[in-house]
Amino acid sequence: MSAGRQIVIAAALSAALALASTPSLAAKSGPLPAPALSQQIVGWAIDYTIRPGDIFIKLGAAYGIGAAVLAAENGMTVGSRLTAGNTLHIDNRHIVPQQLADGILINLPQRLVFQFEGGRLIGAYPAAVGRVAPQWRTATGTFRVIQIREDPVWRVPDDVREEAHLNGRVIKARIEPGPDNPLGDYWLGLSLPELGIHGTNSPLSIYGFRTHGCIRLSPDDIEELYDGVDLGDGGEIIYEPVMFAKLDDGRVFLEVNRDAYKRGMSGMDFVHGLATNLGVVSMIDWKRAQQVVAAEEGIARDVTLAPGSEMKKVRGALRELLR
Repeated sequence: MSAGRQIVIAAALSAALALASTPSLAAKSGPLPAPALSQQIVGWAIDYTIRPGDIFIKLGAAYGIGAAVLAAENGMTVGSRLTAGNTLHIDNRHIVPQQLADGILINLPQRLVFQFEGGRLIGAYPAAVGRVAPQWRTATGTFRVIQIREDPVWRVPDDVREEAHLNGRVIKARIEPGPDNPLGDYWLGLSLPELGIHGTNSPLSIYGFRTHGCIRLSPDDIEELYDGVDLGDGGEIIYEPVMFAKLDDGRVFLEVNRDAYKRGMSGMDFVHGLATNLGVVSMIDWKRAQQVVAAEEGIARDVTLAPGSEMKKVRGALRELLR
């Protein structure tokens, strides 16, 4: 075969692969952030035995999954009554967006706090973060832990008290430790202005956009995190609603969270552009990926292209080119 013929075939195959791997919406996104291609997923797909008092909101807060998503996966609604002894399927797998040598990583769209030690992930906790209203959004950036307090006093910021007043409520300027203190039992003050990681007296609020900017954990989770943190420990708060992971076995996972702070990081154009940047675009079943993007469930979903599917797409694309 001549060199010229080889080049023609190679070019045709290259074009065919591009057509085969591109979803129905062409990628038109502009400059993208450069998150790493993750190699790690946390969480499980398990069958859970319902206990007395369980409701979907409670389970969602505990396991880091949206209550509506959990209910729908089990053929129910959020308001459905749960019967003790029955079984629910819970899939709370999430992509670990970055790897730190040591410290705390918080990804706001995921509403998850990750803790690393010696390059190893040692904890992952569902969190509540800042509300979607611009004045209450949690800031991003690197930080250091500058305060560690057990049984903290809440000195209520003026803007929080003003909001309460507008809503017909009165909040004291200082709230002592105890069951009425929204900070719970533990406080980790961060070097970012007016930000901290703390507990709560409202566990059902976890895994939501519910705070005035701070990061809120369940009572058990903040105690565990608190015990593993020292003054001066570092960390970072990031905003990555869309993540890909490629595992050691070759599977590719996609997690799409709602772009709650409206930063233009959503939709098929964005996802395809990110996959292209990360070098996984030809490994993905884009029909499945479109479903994941549309659902915005915030769960890591397997979007691996099945063996043999790629060549079928290539042959189809070649037929289109040669018409």
